[in-house]
Amino acid sequence: MSPDDRFRPRTDEELRQLDVSAMLRYGLAFAGPHRAALFGEGAVAAALAADALGVLPRSLAFLAEVVRSGGARYAADLTEPLPGAEPARLARDWLGSAATTVTSVDGDQLLARWLDAVAEILGMRRDVRGA
Repeated sequence: MSPDDRFRPRTDEELRQLDVSAMLRYGLAFAGPHRAALFGEGAVAAALAADALGVLPRSLAFLAEVVRSGGARYAADLTEPLPGAEPARLARDWLGSAATTVTSVDGDQLLARWLDAVAEILGMRRDVRGA
């Protein structure tokens, strides 16, 4: 990837190929470009994955509140962090990856803010689409 390639707009298909779990591990652990990528392309990629499974923005916002209240590890251990088998599997993957990195309340808050960002992006996409 050339330096200029970093600023090239990505298609939805390119974003769907991103490893959101890896982005969570690095973006929560390291500030700077890793965090910017997590809250930028990573949040959009997560919204695309959630949308494909029919996840509602309010479900992600609720999950963010669970993370704020109980922490990343608590949320990762939930049987159904999002309603439905496939969405729950997706959320457990994200939360499990985050829980390997998050070791403080500040980390839990950062993860919750990311989930809120994903919910907002998902909501905007649904609004534009007319869903």
